[in-house]
Amino acid sequence: MKRIKRWLKWSILWLLLAGLLYFCWLFAQVAWWNYANPRETAFMAERLAVMKKKDPGATLRQAWVPYERISTPLKRAVVAAEDDRFLDHRGFDWESMTQALEKNLKHGKTVAGGSTISQQLAKNLFLSSERSYARKAEEAIITAMIEATWSKERILEVYLNIAEWGDGIFGAEAAAKHYYGISAAQLNAPQAARLAVMLPNPRRYQKDFPPRLEAHAKRIEKRMQASVVP
Repeated sequence: MKRIKRWLKWSILWLLLAGLLYFCWLFAQVAWWNYANPRETAFMAERLAVMKKKDPGATLRQAWVPYERISTPLKRAVVAAEDDRFLDHRGFDWESMTQALEKNLKHGKTVAGGSTISQQLAKNLFLSSERSYARKAEEAIITAMIEATWSKERILEVYLNIAEWGDGIFGAEAAAKHYYGISAAQLNAPQAARLAVMLPNPRRYQKDFPPRLEAHAKRIEKRMQASVVP
């Protein structure tokens, strides 16, 4: 019995140590990406692997552009559509999360997310698309790390450069060129609003942009006028 207890004790200690080292590695990555631009995210790697199963020669379209070369309308549109309290919270918008939970309980399924831009960034940078309580816990810890070490401007810059805007299309520059044949710096308000409302399901809306989404883009365009960005 003593041998079993000793074995359990050391097993728990090793698990705790492994967990600590893992999160130290995550924090080191977060700290590094505050200054260096990530070349590929976990989500991009996952999507590329899926694409290569259909086409071994598949590649992703993405070109990094600095914050100042992304149009202000796109920044405002994404904040208005995805996280309108972006500048006020520290990674978690509890009000939006509560509202999303109430909507999901009412409909009996997931119809709203409530994730902030910081949470989406944490998920895209490090995690798979798998849904589990453990993954949500990791997402929360990484979100706290990002908010503790990055400015809001850096968070929005990285998010706009790695967000998915279609099958194999990542970042504002690739999206602007694909949909409008222009650079991210040239996007106007209607174009920006249309791109922003695609974010929840870009591969679907790439093929089919329904009238209800067009109407939502119009609403976002109006809300952009009051949207504040870093």
